[in-house]
Parts: sequence; structure tokens; C-alpha cells
Amino acid sequence: MRKIYEEELANLHVHFSEMGMMVNEAIYKSVKAFTNHDKELAQQVIENDVVINARETELEKKCFELIALQQPVTSDLRKIVTVMKASADLERMGDHAVSVAKSTIRVKGTKRVPQVEADIAQLSEKVKVMVEGVLEAYIKEDANKAKELATAINDIDNEFYAIYQQCIDEMKVDSELVLGATDYMLVARYLKRIGDYVTNICEWIVYLKTGKVVELNTSKK
Repeated sequence: MRKIYEEELANLHVHFSEMGMMVNEAIYKSVKAFTNHDKELAQQVIENDVVINARETELEKKCFELIALQQPVTSDLRKIVTVMKASADLERMGDHAVSVAKSTIRVKGTKRVPQVEADIAQLSEKVKVMVEGVLEAYIKEDANKAKELATAINDIDNEFYAIYQQCIDEMKVDSELVLGATDYMLVARYLKRIGDYVTNICEWIVYLKTGKVVELNTSKK
């Protein structure tokens, strides 16, 4: 019975990692679709979100089953709680990727600003690196790496505010940019929120290793 339980616990972590890779791909594709004005790719992101949602539901169900049926010891319980909480954060990250994709489809014939789009692409790359890093930290149960990753949110926040201000400046100069710039601001905010959820997962990794609930990002809004 113990062997079966350990296998189920291991599978839980494998499925979480797979979900993380799905979400990371969704983020990458959504921003690529937005900057390349690719509505077909954006539609793919939207349609594939059901798979991410199903995985999160499956993980949550399995976590509750393990808690109810196996009555795990403290260390195992922390692992299960971490998967349950962190998978919920991944699901929300996937929702924001969908929001980026919907912005791509919504924009029709509006005037664009190449420099802002380049800045958004750069921001998305940093977010992508954060997502990849937190998945690696989770697999290795590396609390120190998680803490280091959480500090990267400051750069994400700074770039978001820079894009936000640039959009306001552009709209003041050219009223035709109001619709397009508004979407830029929304997409940048979605990316910022994804970064916030990455720091949430970093906090769960620290909890997994230490049993302590810490707040690594005080700028979440």
C-alpha cells in the first residue's frame, strides 16, 4: 500500500509539472499571437485552455483523495497542499494567457506602435523565464532558487509601469492610438499578473521545504 501511495504522490508532481509546461506554452503563444497579429494562433490558445482547466480540476480532486484516504504525514501533506494551491495559481496564469489571446482577436484595424509591441515581447520573455524557473525550483524543491526568482517581479513591475506610461504618452499625441494602446496596457497588466502568480508558487515552494508561509512579493495588486 505504501508503494502505491508513493507512486500516486510522484504522479501528482509529474502531472503538476506537465500542467506548468502547458501554461508556459500558452503564455508564449498568446504573446506571439498578439505581437504578430495572428488571430488563428490566439484562437488555439483560447481553445486549449479547457485542457489546462481540466488538469487543474484533476489535480485538485486527486489531492483531496490522497488527504482523505491516505491521511498523509506532515511532510507529505505539505507536498499535496503545495500541488493543490500552486496548480490553482497555474490555472489563473492560463486564464491571463487567454485574456492576451482575446485581445489579439478583439483588435481590428487599430493603429499599432511597433516599439510598444517590442517592449511587450521583451516583458513576456522575462515572464516566460520566470515560469520556467519556478517549475525547475518546484521539481528540485529548491527554496533558495524560489526566493531568488521572486525578486525578479520587481523588474516585471518596472517594465509594466514603463509600458503603461508609454501608452499614455502615445495616446496623448495621437488619438487614433487609444484603442490599440488600451490593449497594450491590458496585455502588459496580464503579464504582470502572471509574474505575481509565479511569486505565489515561489511562496508555496518555500512552504514545501520549510513548513513556513512567507510573503515574497508585497507588491501584488
